[in-house]
Amino acid sequence: MTAAQKTILIADDDESIRTVLSQALKREGYNVSATDNGATLYQWASEGQGDLVITDVLMPGENGIDLIPKIHRRRPEMKVIVMSAQNALTTAVSAAEKGAMDFLPKPFDIDQLVVMVKNALQQSRILIREPANESTTKAMNKSFIVGQSRAMQGIYRTIARLTNTDLTVMISGESGTGKEIIARALHEFSHRKEGPFVAVNMAAIPKELIESELFGHEKGAFTGAVQKVTGRFEQAAGGTLFLDEIGDMPYEAQTRLLRVLQEGEFTTVGGRKPVKTNVRIIAATNQNLRQLVGQGRFREDLFYRLSVVPINVPPLRERKEDIPALVQHFLLSSGLVKVFSPQAMAALQEFSWPGNIRMLESFVHRLAVLTSQDIIDDRTARSELASIALSPNAGLPVQENLFALMRETVTSYFDAHFSHEMPADLHSHVTAAVEQPMIEWVLRNTGGNQIKAAEILGINRNTLRAKIRQLGIEVKK
Repeated sequence: MTAAQKTILIADDDESIRTVLSQALKREGYNVSATDNGATLYQWASEGQGDLVITDVLMPGENGIDLIPKIHRRRPEMKVIVMSAQNALTTAVSAAEKGAMDFLPKPFDIDQLVVMVKNALQQSRILIREPANESTTKAMNKSFIVGQSRAMQGIYRTIARLTNTDLTVMISGESGTGKEIIARALHEFSHRKEGPFVAVNMAAIPKELIESELFGHEKGAFTGAVQKVTGRFEQAAGGTLFLDEIGDMPYEAQTRLLRVLQEGEFTTVGGRKPVKTNVRIIAATNQNLRQLVGQGRFREDLFYRLSVVPINVPPLRERKEDIPALVQHFLLSSGLVKVFSPQAMAALQEFSWPGNIRMLESFVHRLAVLTSQDIIDDRTARSELASIALSPNAGLPVQENLFALMRETVTSYFDAHFSHEMPADLHSHVTAAVEQPMIEWVLRNTGGNQIKAAEILGINRNTLRAKIRQLGIEVKK
């Protein structure tokens, strides 16, 4: 069947949206029928009209989402796309629970909608889900993910599509971007929501104890094992196991985790009897796992096992339009009756936030508590931002704080000096500019001990000597 033979039913009480959608879909060769209410939409669909429905949520009469199961009782094959300007996560999940094929937040890109329509019509069937139950409704009402940026809308749609699956998810993103919050949302909106959510941070566990932590151990399995201990896999039975900072997992433990994922069972440390596992795995990392695979530090087969569904969480500097909503959320959740002036909010949106959402939350709470006025003005906000920008502990681990500082410094320098013409051999100049003060600092703090300095720098002694000569560094003992 060609596009010209297919009919799209549109329901939206906004005439301008009906007009834009109708014109765009007619240009693609579709027949279009549009109405401003749900009753007419349902009548058309129940009479056998249309091949696909595009409906708004809030309209005169019946709610667009509530229409979906009614339409499916009469037309099980009917595909439905929901569009809404309401809370993106809760609406997306509710639409998915009721059987919508897809969700499109307003405002939307018309080309994106056209592609969505084509994809929906190419699929042979839809997955009709059971209506949302009380537990799901309670989870949706938490609304713990904040943001309406395009990047976040994509994450909401992914969460909605995974509500009835056990697919393994890999969440990537810088520290402080909210990876664990997204993992919890995936759990709360899944059919495992009644089960436990167990989080394990790989970076916080000594390497020699990771297998015991995950799989448990028997009494006497090793020195200090004075009793049998249940591992996180058993603790998460029937629920979700969240493996945070998976890139820090030792290679030997990776091998054992892969075996568990493949076989669905494990043995405790010191045990012999296999234990069946029933958990959904969600992993997260702030590292480039593909790079670790190339370096031989992360198993390629495990990488693909964990990355069935990848979700990349953008840093706050790439979703600055979400900052006002995040600030309001932090103020409300803490019970602080304060308001940022428009100029102060603009200052927050200009800042790069190297520590991401975690850093913003800390900043908002601190400033709201320390400021006596009800309205936080531009001067106060900028003064505090300047102080944390210069702080060596701006809410970040050392590596990330250094990375953020280098990003700010290098970018500012390049913008000021190379806006019209880029110099030749830029890489070697920047490398030397960073290397020399770093080596000088390490030598100074090791009393000129080159063996110890080379060990700290992670290079051999001959390489260090060559760099000292090349950079003209004076070694003081």
